Amino acid sequence: MTTQDFSAGNYRFIPAVFQYSSGAAAHAGFEIERVRFDRLVPLAEGFAQIAKYIQAAGRPLTSFCACELRSPAVVTEDGFRTFNEHYVKTLAEWGIFDGTTNPVARSNVCLEIDPPAEPSFYAFSFTRPSSSAASSFVIAGGAETRGTGSYPERIVRYRDTSLEALKEKVQCTVGQMEERLRTFGFGWKDTTAAQAYSVRDFHPVMVDELVRHGALRSGLTWHFARPPVLDLEFEMDCRRVTRELLI
Repeated sequence: MTTQDFSAGNYRFIPAVFQYSSGAAAHAGFEIERVRFDRLVPLAEGFAQIAKYIQAAGRPLTSFCACELRSPAVVTEDGFRTFNEHYVKTLAEWGIFDGTTNPVARSNVCLEIDPPAEPSFYAFSFTRPSSSAASSFVIAGGAETRGTGSYPERIVRYRDTSLEALKEKVQCTVGQMEERLRTFGFGWKDTTAAQAYSVRDFHPVMVDELVRHGALRSGLTWHFARPPVLDLEFEMDCRRVTRELLI
């Protein structure tokens, strides 16, 4: 993995797929601010509110660097692509997505109970000037996939939800987080928050696969939610953000 600069947004990112990057880290002299909505906001309305908030902070829309979405239900691989093609249109209008590369990190999960009627924003992040020497970053959501090919070919222990399989899925996902952190030059010790998304009971493996790795240095926020694509079972993201607000 390597990083790439997005100078218009004052951050660097880890290139991944067209719909999102694997993480974003603020340039020196800037910090990431995370803003969580008190209620889920539908995609179009959310983009409008985000634009208003960022511009009121005196920042360009290109400073938008990460977001957290909630979707109505899991979808097939084709359905996921269709949603993503719609999602990136606004990022293109904002001068962020160039048609190939997307610097914005993202998590997108599906609440198992009381899901929204349509894809909605849970939170977003953007860069702003800072006099602090501390670094800030957001690592995008990642689930238990390896290699290339279709999701069934890449999912670890495909359609196996035994405890041993869940252990391997968590191991794989934690490994992804660690690789992305290392790419930016960070580790778990630098994080201020970690989130997990699953409807499976992964608690029996938490101590060995999360606590002993240092992943829970700031605790863990567990969301009773599924990763967005059918048959994925465990997703995580993490961040170092010193400024977080609720609106």
